[in-house]
Amino acid sequence: MTDRLPAAAPAINPWIIAPVVALAAFMEVLDISIANVALQHIAGNLSVSPDESTWILTSYLVTNAIVLPVSGWLSTVLGRKRFFMSCIAGFSVSSLLCGLAPSLPLLILFRAIQGLTGGGLQPSAQAIIADAFPPSKRGMAFALYGMSVVFAPAIGPTLGGWITDTASWRWVFLINVPIGAMLVPLIQAVVTDPPHAVAERIERWKKGIRIDYVGFGLLLVGIGCLQIMLDKGQRDDWFSSPFIIALAAVAVVGLIAFVLWELGQDDPIVDLRLLANRNFGTANFLMFMLGVVLLSSTVLLPLIVQTLFGYTATEAGLVITPGGFAIMMAMPIVGRLITVLDVRWMIVCGLVVCGYALLRMGHLTLAADYDTFMIDRIIQTLGLSLLFIPISTVAYIGLPPGANNQASAIINLSRNLGGSIGISITVSLLSHYTQQHRVALVDKVNAGHAAYRSLFQSLTDAFMRHGASVTEAAQRAEAKIAALVGAQASMLGFLDDFTTLGLSFILIIPFVFIMRRPSHADAPPGGAH
Repeated sequence: MTDRLPAAAPAINPWIIAPVVALAAFMEVLDISIANVALQHIAGNLSVSPDESTWILTSYLVTNAIVLPVSGWLSTVLGRKRFFMSCIAGFSVSSLLCGLAPSLPLLILFRAIQGLTGGGLQPSAQAIIADAFPPSKRGMAFALYGMSVVFAPAIGPTLGGWITDTASWRWVFLINVPIGAMLVPLIQAVVTDPPHAVAERIERWKKGIRIDYVGFGLLLVGIGCLQIMLDKGQRDDWFSSPFIIALAAVAVVGLIAFVLWELGQDDPIVDLRLLANRNFGTANFLMFMLGVVLLSSTVLLPLIVQTLFGYTATEAGLVITPGGFAIMMAMPIVGRLITVLDVRWMIVCGLVVCGYALLRMGHLTLAADYDTFMIDRIIQTLGLSLLFIPISTVAYIGLPPGANNQASAIINLSRNLGGSIGISITVSLLSHYTQQHRVALVDKVNAGHAAYRSLFQSLTDAFMRHGASVTEAAQRAEAKIAALVGAQASMLGFLDDFTTLGLSFILIIPFVFIMRRPSHADAPPGGAH
């Protein structure tokens, strides 16, 4: 290596650095959700089945999840700036290849490469921001980063649908190319590795780089199998599928072995010992739960309005998007409040507000209109804005500056895994709850109940008035009642799902007080740019 310790870091205003690196994170997070709405178009254009097209999502999520936890080690060994720029360049090139892919196998391959190269963008961006700002200003800086990673999933489906409808599904990927081309020279100009990171990298290269092949192999197997299981479990009816059972077994064994192996290494590829820090360990749990609720609700809301209320994909996206704008307006305010308030109480307020919004959604009816959904979503996202910045800020308290790369990788992995696990659980619970309610309702819908007889007779009479015969009118009345039962059962299933998510946030409030009361004196000094 030819790196030398700089005499002085260039005086770049950190407020120039923050939006540049946040844009890179936004681009990567956006790609997780933006392609979802284009799957049907891709399947039709490439002449494949809808089920086959889901591998476009799975391949990205698997490779992304594998790189996330090791990105801290890669940043330390290769240099964070160099690694970050390589990720942006690789992500842009693979996006170009995705947009030009002539077949599904090639598109899946390029999406895997896209996930592989994009996996380091979120943790690297967060670590750069953590080092660029002193502790007293990190709240506002993380507000900017938070806007990028929380707003992206909110606007992704709407933007993806608009691009697909007005241009082509290929532009869902090609849009990343000019952004990446702009970001690389900007990063080169404004970002500099902090002196302590340069010194550590030089020392590592002098001693010789030791690669933890065993740890990486166990991580590859464990995380890879877990992510495929979560993505494919619902479609394959979970543990009734031998394939899912095999994936679950390998994932459990692989991840347990990975944890035991890494804890015994002097130079682990993922420093799990950081989780022993009370604040960092608790912050990771809270960030995991934030991922569960954020991404699960982002899936459930469009699903309920499309399946039960007849919204188009674009209209469903417009239910989600106002919440994203609410986050953008709230996060700067939260970033300022964090300098004067106890962040633990801010987190509690966030959990209460978000939990309240989800419990409100648990009382929706089939008469709910667009404004009802939009207002509930805005309340929920205001709660989320009170969570992301305080959790991100408190996570770094008590950690040495040299741990920022590893810490950012682990906490971003926690949020992403929370999202994947949360989506799988909520979709499965939706099916379970709906089936329970359908059985209960069907038991009451028979000729022995006066309400059923009254509804059946009124529907039969209505169809007969429109020209149907007695037999045909009776059949259509039965079909109509069956449809009503199905809609009610499905609605009740969604309500139970929203209630479960809301209660999960309320129940974790006591965990917040495991963390020490933070003070700026506890935090490491702000590093160089």
